[in-house]
Parts: sequence; C-alpha cells; structure tokens
Amino acid sequence: MLFPVILILLAAGWRILGAHVPELANFAPLMALCLCGSIYFRGSKRMWAIPFVALILSDLYLDHYYATQFGESGTWPSLAVRAVCFGLAFPCGRLVARYKSWPNLLSGSLAMSLLFYFVTNTDAWMRDPAYLKTAAGWWQAMTIGRPEFPPTLWFFRNTFLSDLAFTGVFAMAMEYAARQSGAPSLFQRKLQEQLTSRA
Repeated sequence: MLFPVILILLAAGWRILGAHVPELANFAPLMALCLCGSIYFRGSKRMWAIPFVALILSDLYLDHYYATQFGESGTWPSLAVRAVCFGLAFPCGRLVARYKSWPNLLSGSLAMSLLFYFVTNTDAWMRDPAYLKTAAGWWQAMTIGRPEFPPTLWFFRNTFLSDLAFTGVFAMAMEYAARQSGAPSLFQRKLQEQLTSRA
C-alpha cells in the first residue's frame, strides 16, 4: 500500500509544482501512470486508481490556486473531461499490453498526448468566453491560446515530452526490476507467450 501512496503524492506534487514553476506547466507524470499502470498492473485495480486520486487532489489545489491568483477557477465539467482523457489511457494501455514492444509503448504515449491536447483545448474553447465560437477561435485555442498565458502549443510540447519521458522511465524501471528479480524482460516475456500460444 505504501508504493501507491508514494506515487499519488509524487504525481500530485509534481503537477502542483507546475503551477508555481511555469516552465513545468503540463509536465506531469499522470498520463504515463495511467498508460503504464494498465500495462504493468493489470491484476491490481487499486493501482489503476492512483492517477485519478492524483488528478482529483491536484485539480482541487490548482482550482483554488488559479482562483486566488487570477480570479478564475475551473469547472467540474472540465474536470470530468480531463478524467475521461486519463481514463482512455487504460484501454490504450491494454492494447499496448497485447502487442507489447517499445515502439508500441511510445506510440501509445504519443496517442494519449494528442488526445489530451485536442480534447482539453476543444473543451476550453467551448467553455471559455474569451474564445470566439468560430473556427478561428478554435484555432486560437489550439495554438496561441489566451494572450495572458503561454501558447497552448507550448503546453502541448510539455505534455508530449513528459508523457514520453515518464512512460520511458516507468517502463525501464519495471524492466530493470524484472531483471533484478531474475525474471525475463516483460517485453521478452510477452513475445515468449505469443510464440508459445502459436506452437
């Protein structure tokens, strides 16, 4: 139980740090935890809840922080949209687990980064009165965003790099742990299972 608690605290803390260090905004491990959790912890449903607990805790803090700093707060529908995006990482992770390889793992990470970017920025465009409800307003939400904040493409860059980096770190840590325990590489094990099932 200690390991999930540590992951919750680290994931939520890292995301909160991004509010205070602009360079780290959207550079968070939550999507990587969702994706890798569904790949490596398929037998443990408690582990699947870790990213959602971290998401709720950090969103509650960030909502309060932005309300006090900028006079703005998020909305529960937007929180639900983000939760759905993170939830979709689970079927994506299960698909990667069926055809486990490093290229598939990285492709899954890229797919979830793009999904999160398009869905959350479209949600912001629909709900934020600062955006015109036209194609030009949607394009603004997708590229430069609101002028008082960094460009949304900059946030996407951070999302993509963090998803890739944390997915890689998590997968390599799991592979290292497997080898240290005398087990074969988890990717190699999947290949062996596939070959055995065909024989």
